[in-house]
Amino acid sequence: MTRNSFPQPITRQEEVEAKQKTRRVLKGFTKKRANLIPILQAVQRKLGYLPRIAMAEIAIFLDIPSVDVYEVVTFYNQFRLNPPGKHSVRVCLGTACHMKGGYITLDAWERRLKIKRGDTTPDREFDLDTVACVGCCTMAPVTVVDEKPEAKVEPTKVDGLLLAFEREKQQTSEKPQ
Repeated sequence: MTRNSFPQPITRQEEVEAKQKTRRVLKGFTKKRANLIPILQAVQRKLGYLPRIAMAEIAIFLDIPSVDVYEVVTFYNQFRLNPPGKHSVRVCLGTACHMKGGYITLDAWERRLKIKRGDTTPDREFDLDTVACVGCCTMAPVTVVDEKPEAKVEPTKVDGLLLAFEREKQQTSEKPQ
C-alpha cells in the first residue's frame, strides 16, 4: 500500500459517527461543486481523515459522482484516507535527510510498523508519513514523532524509539486504577 492507498475498514459505530459529523459540517456549506475542497478540509478537520462514508455523503450533497470526490482526495496529499494513529511518525525526506539516509530511515519505520507511508497500524497506535523538510538539517536524518524532532534516526534508533513506546504502554497498563 502507498500514500492514500485503500482505506482501512472502520467499525459500524465509527461509520455512523462519521456520517453524522459529516452531515453537520455540510450544513455550513452551499451545494456548489466549487466547495468540494473546503468541504473536504472541514470534514477532515472534524474526523481526522476522510472515510468512505464521509466521501459518499459529500458526493450526495454536491450531486457529483463519488469517484470525483475520491479523485480529489487521492490527488492532494493533504487528505488522509486512514484514521490517524495515537502516535504520529513523520520521516523527513528533504535534501539533507535524503543525503544522510532518510529513505533508509523510512524503510526501517515501514518494516518495524508493518505499514507503508500514508498508512496507520491496524491497532491505530501509529501512523506513518513523510515530510519535505522540517528545518533541522544539521540533525539529519530526522524523524518527527508526535511533533518532537528526533535527530540522526537510523534503523537502530527506530527500534529504540519503538521500545520506549512499548515500555510506556506497559507502565501505563500496570498502574493500579
